[in-house]
Amino acid sequence: MPPGEYGMLGEWEKEGDHDIMMDFLLPTGIFLKFPVSRNDTIGAIKKMVWRNASSEPLYGALSDADAYVFTCINSTAEREELEDETRRLCDVRLFMSVLRLVAREGDRVEKLTNTQISLLIGKGLHEFDSQKNHEVNEFRVKMRSFCEEKAQDRQRLPWYQWMEYSFSCDLEPCVSLAEPGGIKTKGTKKIFVNVKFEASDESFMLQQEPQDLPVILMRSALKKKATVFRSVRQEKPEDYTLQVNGRWEFIYGKYPLCQFKYIFSCLRGGQTPHLTMVHHSTVVKYQEEQGCLGSQLSKSRSLSKPPPLPVKKLVVQAGLFHGSELLCKVVTSGEVNVCSEPLWDQKLVFDISVSDLPRMSRLCFALYAVIEKAKKPRSTKKKNKKADCPLAWVNTMVFDYKDQLKTGEFLLSTWPSVPDDKGDLLNPMGTVEKNPNVDSAAGLLIHFPNIRPHPLYYPHFDKPTSYICNHYTCNHLLKEIVDNKNYTEFFEDEKELLWKLRGVVRERYPESLSKLLLITKWNKHEDVAQMVTFLQKWPDLPALHALELLDYSFPDPMVRSFTIRCLRKLRDEELLQYLLQLVQVLKYESYLDCDLATFLLERALSNKRIGHFLFWHLRSEMHVSSVSLRFGLILEAYCRGNIYHIKSLWKQNEALNKMKALNDFVKSGWQKTSRQQMTDDMKLCIKQEAYMEALSYLLSPLNPSIMLSEICADRCKFMDSKMKPLWLMYKNKWVQGDTVGIIFKNGDDLRQDMLTLQMIQLMEILWKKEGLDLRMIPYGCLSTGNKTGLIEVVKNSDTIANIQRNNSNSAATAAFNKDALLNWLKSKNPEDKLDQAIEEFTLSCAGYCVATYVLGIGDRHNDNIMIKETGQLFHIDFGHFLGNFKSKFGINRERVPFILTYDFVHVIQQGRTNNSEKFERFRECCEQAYKILCRNGTLFVNLFAMMKAAGLPELSSFKDIQYLKDSLALGKSEEEALKNFKVKFNEALRESWKTKVNWMMHSLAKDSRL
Repeated sequence: MPPGEYGMLGEWEKEGDHDIMMDFLLPTGIFLKFPVSRNDTIGAIKKMVWRNASSEPLYGALSDADAYVFTCINSTAEREELEDETRRLCDVRLFMSVLRLVAREGDRVEKLTNTQISLLIGKGLHEFDSQKNHEVNEFRVKMRSFCEEKAQDRQRLPWYQWMEYSFSCDLEPCVSLAEPGGIKTKGTKKIFVNVKFEASDESFMLQQEPQDLPVILMRSALKKKATVFRSVRQEKPEDYTLQVNGRWEFIYGKYPLCQFKYIFSCLRGGQTPHLTMVHHSTVVKYQEEQGCLGSQLSKSRSLSKPPPLPVKKLVVQAGLFHGSELLCKVVTSGEVNVCSEPLWDQKLVFDISVSDLPRMSRLCFALYAVIEKAKKPRSTKKKNKKADCPLAWVNTMVFDYKDQLKTGEFLLSTWPSVPDDKGDLLNPMGTVEKNPNVDSAAGLLIHFPNIRPHPLYYPHFDKPTSYICNHYTCNHLLKEIVDNKNYTEFFEDEKELLWKLRGVVRERYPESLSKLLLITKWNKHEDVAQMVTFLQKWPDLPALHALELLDYSFPDPMVRSFTIRCLRKLRDEELLQYLLQLVQVLKYESYLDCDLATFLLERALSNKRIGHFLFWHLRSEMHVSSVSLRFGLILEAYCRGNIYHIKSLWKQNEALNKMKALNDFVKSGWQKTSRQQMTDDMKLCIKQEAYMEALSYLLSPLNPSIMLSEICADRCKFMDSKMKPLWLMYKNKWVQGDTVGIIFKNGDDLRQDMLTLQMIQLMEILWKKEGLDLRMIPYGCLSTGNKTGLIEVVKNSDTIANIQRNNSNSAATAAFNKDALLNWLKSKNPEDKLDQAIEEFTLSCAGYCVATYVLGIGDRHNDNIMIKETGQLFHIDFGHFLGNFKSKFGINRERVPFILTYDFVHVIQQGRTNNSEKFERFRECCEQAYKILCRNGTLFVNLFAMMKAAGLPELSSFKDIQYLKDSLALGKSEEEALKNFKVKFNEALRESWKTKVNWMMHSLAKDSRL
């Protein structure tokens, strides 16, 4: 047996700094054996090997240490070269305790970069090479060239334009905020700003107008500096920029000071903004550092096995689809007996001409078993009924990525079928990728016939075709159709009218393009040609309507290219708002090289913040087999175009790995000892060198503007919930006494929370654009992997349950103590600040009442509603939405449309029962907020529809989307919508006693668990 300990995976789950006995094989054939610390770096281990080798035979035959690299067998049983020698042994996760030294070959910088990218994206780049797939290879070459060219263009930018890429401005909506809840920026007193210069401890307090531009503030600071230090040298404000103290966030450009989110939040909270003047030479250094790395390089879901087959016959079903539309009748093979290699050897003929096949036709297969149901004792029927048991499915395109009609044999690795409530066997919405887990997947061998002796290509409609003249009759009927926002299907006469008046639709109702596309006969090449011709002259659509066209119902490449053309007009902050959905609809793309992927990469390489979140949205789903190839290739391309960003992302990924290891350590031991002992052990673990190094000095994945400096081990803890989330606190080394908190979750899917918080943030933006600031707190939340992610800690806040418990004698009465919330706010806010705290509570309560009603958020109890000491109310934990409410024994727990209890009303009315004026103003805020959302209802519906690709359990069908359409009253007038909301508002208030009973039961249940 060769040296080395086998099956070492358990070793890497342990904590502590103990030694491991390792075997080393040198290029000279000499074996060395000695202990090393599991926390040693590969570089340190190599030095030890060289020291030990110096006393062994053939030492003189060795070259310098840098000429060799360690190789190992890793935890996935693959051979890996350890090019990055800063990695620690415990992070390599060896399969066996053997390291072999081999001579380095090839470009070391290139190999090191490839290794870093592989580890960062969670997929080895060699897996792409081993596919030997022309489409994969061409995409990699094209995207690498594209992204590296973008990187070179970026490095040639002047420093102030490079700032826009690296540190894009974080701004409030453009419209000045008015009462209620706004900061009046005109006619108000000046604001105070604390400004210091880099490399100096001296700071100046300056007075500025809220509407002043940053350059005016910098001019004032330079003037003050010249006066204080009696400087003769004239400095120009254009040579400086302003940095927020303690953050990688900058204040610059032609925006008023009060529009920057940092300054706006300081003004709203009564705090003084602290800024640092940074000279452009410092920015140029940052730019040159990033350019050096790039130039160096230029030089040089787990799937279970299919269930056993308790059947007698196997059948294949096939269908041709264009998006969700079935192009012709489904065809079915004959039945064959179950065996390891069933053979049909049968021709499947579809009732459609090849000339009528749309460009994005996909051939969908389903493998199913025919089960004969057992006869009932009293059955009088002669034949037994048969049932279909779905086993697997797979999809493939009819045309390849070069527009050529496929011919020849193809072996398709299938995906296991998941039963759904519709009972459909075919899955046209599914991926066209083959299952990479070929060992556990059924393979379907199909053959496309050669219908011509030469290759057939799909024609390009470059020239306009003959055009049927427009008819301007029946316009009133047309208007009814296009105005119906709640449409699902069309009658035949409506389809005919839409098609007949398509010219009118283009001229008068261009936003109804989706309706016209849905009724186009994609199995008639004449209609397709006319639709494509129309599309070439279609006016650009706003994002509100363009986003809808990225759904799987619209697969045509011309449609998707048109959509991307429309989305190019999005500002960076708008694109960030929709990025989560844009990543999801990548799953609907038929080929790797598509306009959407190129568009996202282009924008990510033009704005580092977009790149950061694009990376994590893609990286968080790399464990899903059906998208790991596509997402992995896009991630590789992004990394190639931003080599410097790899360093920052690598550090974040390393920290997340340590957080997961720490959480596993807590989960494995918390039941074996006391909570205090487990907390102490956790803190000791964090204080180890390997953990302190990995967990400190990284940019927050939640917000890359925030630096997580040194982790405060003594202030870290784990929480009570089932998955034992970690509560981690960090110092801010630039701001004395400031701390940043994050929660790490392992075992919970945070994608639904992330989506809900994104929608709440979008609501806040829409409200602010209308002059309504409802003091929302859409705290940060980011899914980073398979059931792992981070949540922002909202400081100085507590749950309603804790506030009620601390102000009551027992859990049974706590929920009914209406004075508890108001008394708590009084204790946290002196008299001069209490009115403002109540105002904050009133506005935020209005915002969350409307938001939770519209989104159908369930499981609302007093432990997932919180209040900040400043008065802002906010909701957490969004495990149920779109009306999927919890029930027990068949009884629905959610008895009210949203939470509006009498203790909330007690705070709003400032503790007075006759203060109806305050309550009516609260009601008006709710109604105004609701009307604004209704006016933007189509946007919310489109964004949720795009998220169906995510596979969230509570967002899987059009039934879930229908809840949103109903709550936003799509298709109804504003008066009808408001009337319905008023009914819901009164119901929430009238039935609030049921909420209090639910809270009491929750508190009692929680007390019994403690």
